Amino acid sequence: MPDPDFTEAVLAVVARIPAGRVMTYGDVGIAVESEAPRAVGRVMALFGHSVAWWRVVPASGLPPQGHARLAYPHYREEGTPLRHVESAEEYRIALSSARLPYTHEIYADVML
Repeated sequence: MPDPDFTEAVLAVVARIPAGRVMTYGDVGIAVESEAPRAVGRVMALFGHSVAWWRVVPASGLPPQGHARLAYPHYREEGTPLRHVESAEEYRIALSSARLPYTHEIYADVML
């Protein structure tokens, strides 16, 4: 089970990601001052249902593993930039325009 303080920090960051934008698991790790993207993934797998889980994606730009179909309507509704859209199961997030920049206030307390 992940550390409760780490879990709370991860979920607080994810709750602040604006609609139509995404962060990678590594980005969320940076925002909580951790270099553990897999630990962020674990928190999301266990507790992500309480926040906008579709806004946290792998660095590959793919939707969260196993959740492409569930995430797709959220991306469309929020206007998240997508690319290579073949279907609700085959697409990528356009990270170059959808990824939250490191200048966003979420990173304000982090030494980059």
